[in-house]
Amino acid sequence: MRRQLTAVTAALVAGIVALATPASAAPADKPQVLSGWTQSGTASYNSWVSARGSQGSWSAYGFDWSTDYCSSSPDNPFGFPFQTACARHDFGYRNYKAAGSFSANKPRLDDAFYSDLKRVCSAYTGAKRTSCDSTAWTYYQAVKVLGNSPAVDSGASV
Repeated sequence: MRRQLTAVTAALVAGIVALATPASAAPADKPQVLSGWTQSGTASYNSWVSARGSQGSWSAYGFDWSTDYCSSSPDNPFGFPFQTACARHDFGYRNYKAAGSFSANKPRLDDAFYSDLKRVCSAYTGAKRTSCDSTAWTYYQAVKVLGNSPAVDSGASV
């Protein structure tokens, strides 16, 4: 009898806890997922691109997928497709700001952005590659300096 009562009590407590937990609560591993998607490596980039394509399956995490791409800079300067790199950079900025840990992660997010831009440039050779690398360096320097501007405070990145 005592075992049955304990089992029933445990089931009731679990049910109450489940009802008291908001449906929109983010899973406990959200910081790990966010970190995994905002690293400099190709695997991190590819994982984020894949997740971006299936945002609905990540809705429980409550990520902010919004983007203004490269803000007031061209998304595809001189024909170099920087748009996706800018979108991932926005993702990192917006979600780390929401988590209250933007300042601690900003340098890594900016470095990941530069890695993404260099990844774009690796598709070119010769003078076109040199031009792309120079443009990537300029975009990287802009986010390093302007990434702490009031625009960032409103949720945008550079």
